[in-house]
Amino acid sequence: MRSDLADWIALNMIRGIGPRTANQLLDRFGSPAQVFAASRQALENQGLKPEAIQELHHLEILEKAHAEIERLEKLNARVITLEDEEYPPLLREIHDPPIALYVRGDLKKACEQPCLAVVGSRRCSTYGINAALNLSRDLAAQGLTIVSGMARGIDAAAHRGALEAKGVTIAVVGTGLEIIYPKEHKKLEEEITANGVVISEFPLGTPPLPQNFPYRNRVLSGLCFGVLIVEAAEHSGSLITARLAYEQGREVFAVPGNITSQTSFGPNYLIKDGAKLVQHWRDIVEELPREVKEKVGDFDNIPQHEAQSNVQPIFEIVELNDDERVILELLTADAPSHIDQLMISSGMNSPELMNALLSLEMKDRIKQLPGKSFIKRI
Repeated sequence: MRSDLADWIALNMIRGIGPRTANQLLDRFGSPAQVFAASRQALENQGLKPEAIQELHHLEILEKAHAEIERLEKLNARVITLEDEEYPPLLREIHDPPIALYVRGDLKKACEQPCLAVVGSRRCSTYGINAALNLSRDLAAQGLTIVSGMARGIDAAAHRGALEAKGVTIAVVGTGLEIIYPKEHKKLEEEITANGVVISEFPLGTPPLPQNFPYRNRVLSGLCFGVLIVEAAEHSGSLITARLAYEQGREVFAVPGNITSQTSFGPNYLIKDGAKLVQHWRDIVEELPREVKEKVGDFDNIPQHEAQSNVQPIFEIVELNDDERVILELLTADAPSHIDQLMISSGMNSPELMNALLSLEMKDRIKQLPGKSFIKRI
């Protein structure tokens, strides 16, 4: 543990000093210790408010930082500072990188692979969930690290897709590292920590305040060579992430959506504005620089499940009986059908329908959702 770690943590904890100001102070004074040692006049010259200066000059903030280190050890977590070797190189390049990252997992190893952010709406469609999960799974299988924000909807689907492929995923959260938000993602957070990394720039105990998430979004895009938007409404955080990615010189990708859907506004707008339209994992891998592409798995090794968003994939040739073909014709990839409706539409009795559904699930052609509803796999 570096001897000046408490100074970095303390500077990161001071109210009124955000990442941009913190970086400016480090540029001016050289180190956190020298920031704390600076005179009131020197700090005022840097634009700091009296409240922030008072907190800087109070011993209590360093005591809090040492207590924070003890809490981190109990959480099996640690802090990586801007000067540490394992700080993500791409993130260091952005205009206002976090001066301290709270980390659970091996961040250095996760960032050795090309990182792609996959984000989108919390209130997403079945189509969006499928696209995010399948694309993330196939990209993770090709050796990319999938980065998202562990929110409901598209973010959760992106993490789960990477985990299904036994790949690496990074969750960038907008709370303190020990706070699970949303609460129902406790198991997902545990799986991510076991197979990837959870990171935050916020001190322990920070609640999920709305103003935290734009800060979180710049880290999401800053970690990655590009950002994939799956679904996003007109005024959404995902579009903020896309804008930040443009500003940081990152690639922006988008999955096209139904023009009548509110959540399709974001990706369709981005495509019109020059983002690359994505139907397949290859659409993303093709944009990697050659030296980065060499780190990716076998480019010619097509995964078993092709992640094509609105183009019908070519499945392995598998024999289907008449009942199975009827069910497949009734199902779509973007709207679930309840089992009762399938029974009415197909004209089958209950045993015939159950046998057909079970067989299609085993052949990986359909997926069962909660509440006895089914969709066609894309």
